[in-house]
Amino acid sequence: MTQTAPTESDRGKNKASTKSFEAMRKFAETYAKRTGTYFCVDPKITNAVIEGLAKHKDDLGAPLCPCRYYEDKQAEVENTYWNCPCVPMRERKECHCLLFLTEDNPFVGTQQELEVVAVDYDE
Repeated sequence: MTQTAPTESDRGKNKASTKSFEAMRKFAETYAKRTGTYFCVDPKITNAVIEGLAKHKDDLGAPLCPCRYYEDKQAEVENTYWNCPCVPMRERKECHCLLFLTEDNPFVGTQQELEVVAVDYDE
C-alpha cells in the first residue's frame, strides 16, 4: 500500500485544488437537487466530505468516497463501486458519508447548496 505525504494546494495544507473543490461542489449541489436529497445539517460535515472527494480527485483521478478505509485506493478507483456517487447511493439513496441525505434521516438539513465554512486539516 502506498501512502501519500500531505500536500499543500492553492487552498492550503492537505486540501484539494480550487478546481477540484469547485467541481465537486457543483456536482454535489446538482446531484442533491436531481435526487431530492439534502446536505447534512452541520455544514462542516458537508464541507469535509466534498473536500475529501476533491482531494481524491486530485490524487487518484476520481472522487473515491473519503469516508472508508481502503487497502489499495487505486484498485478501488478502478473498481468504481465507491466512486461518488457510490453504488449504495445510486441504488438505494444510502450515503454513509452524510453528504446526500433523505428527508427521514435525523441529520438531514434543508440545503442543497453548499454553505462554505472553514475546515482545517492538520497533519
